[in-house]
Amino acid sequence: MASESLHLMSATELARLLRAREVSAREVLADHLAQIERTNPVLNAIVTLAADRAEVSAAAADEAMARSGPLGPLHGLPVACKDLQDTAGMRTTYGSTIYADHVPEHDSLLVERTLAAGAVLVGKTNTPEFGTGSHTYNEVFGTTLNPWDTARSAGGSSGAAAAALAARMVPVADGSDLGGSLRIPASFCNVVGFRPSAGLVPSWPARDGWFSMAVDGALGRSVRDVALHLSVLAGYDPRSPIAWPGPLPDLAGPLDVDVRGGRVAWCPKPAGLTVDREVLQVLESSGRPALERLGLELVDTEPDLTGAEASFLVLRAWHYAASLGEEYRTRRSDLNPDVTWNIEQGLSLSGAEVSAAFEARTKLYEAMRRFMATVDAIAMPVSPVPPFPASERYVREIEGEPQPTYLDWMRSCYLISATGLPAVSVPCGFTEGGLPVGLQLVGRPAGDVDLLRLAHAIEVSAGVSERPPPVS
Repeated sequence: MASESLHLMSATELARLLRAREVSAREVLADHLAQIERTNPVLNAIVTLAADRAEVSAAAADEAMARSGPLGPLHGLPVACKDLQDTAGMRTTYGSTIYADHVPEHDSLLVERTLAAGAVLVGKTNTPEFGTGSHTYNEVFGTTLNPWDTARSAGGSSGAAAAALAARMVPVADGSDLGGSLRIPASFCNVVGFRPSAGLVPSWPARDGWFSMAVDGALGRSVRDVALHLSVLAGYDPRSPIAWPGPLPDLAGPLDVDVRGGRVAWCPKPAGLTVDREVLQVLESSGRPALERLGLELVDTEPDLTGAEASFLVLRAWHYAASLGEEYRTRRSDLNPDVTWNIEQGLSLSGAEVSAAFEARTKLYEAMRRFMATVDAIAMPVSPVPPFPASERYVREIEGEPQPTYLDWMRSCYLISATGLPAVSVPCGFTEGGLPVGLQLVGRPAGDVDLLRLAHAIEVSAGVSERPPPVS
């Protein structure tokens, strides 16, 4: 086997080869480091590279394999963690100049689990400041570019993780999602991004451990790879007050199931949102046929998302004020305008407004719970637009409709965040100009495994996830 081809393989296949001792962790790492050297200068996805540390870890992984003991699910796989995740002894900036030289003493829970599963940490992926927005740029490292078109955004806030995956720098990557930060980058880069149910992948440390709209999750070049990664990241931990309390769903189980007869709500314009005509064309010409080929019943119905907009915007702002109030008080001039705006929106809220938002979100969940009893999933756009120019801060207009703030164009994702339901972006097709478009699938409450199985079937039916980008 040519070692220079290892970076082209899926995480699942690499893990199999490593467990069978057919390749070494050092060979896998060397090939991925060479790929990083070729592609990262173009994309700016991995912003802190720790090659020496990774080589030591890969050597230790090979020694463990030589002892023929039990190996973790990610044993020997190179990974790069999002720069919102604390990494002990490795710079973690959160995309902020305030923390440009910050080196944590402890790993985050997600990093702990990734390393305990045998992964080899090669570095950190870029993020917008404190994960704010769905375009990955900051004053510390600059802008991450899209491997399908380097004049375009890779999305955010996990845009660099998605770009690194698509460019074959790493086989799996982690991300986080409040208003679409796993799903939009996946759509923009033709990979899979899974937003799990709250608590399935617990987060620690956190200034607001009870906040359930922001979740950690996984990205991969296939649903199978995402499921492998999630099987490592998921599970109870007492440090998170909302961690999944009972037995875990079988995330590592088989994904190949017969989905014929399943009912899917087909919602190309959910809640009356404006969607770019190119996105609609891809959904209708590629997405709909991919579902119909599987024998799924597409029903023209959609959920009542009343309360989603108001509750998301209020609780998001409240969370920003709670999480970043100290930085606002002491380093306000070092925060970017979008972060400052969010915090100030939160500080201006009254107790009555926050209470009303919680009430509205509760009613929304009840409405969604009833709706999801009638269908197996909802199919809708991830992003209302294809990847936009990287020179822009955000999408300012969709089909002639102005988008006043950096958040407005992300509605098709953040309305779903407010529901608390699991959601995934699956590669769906390409515009005439060759830009990726993802299909968002929304599952039932706690229906993460069923959603993974449906997403896997649709991914295979659509048949576009294995296509490599020009920069790869």
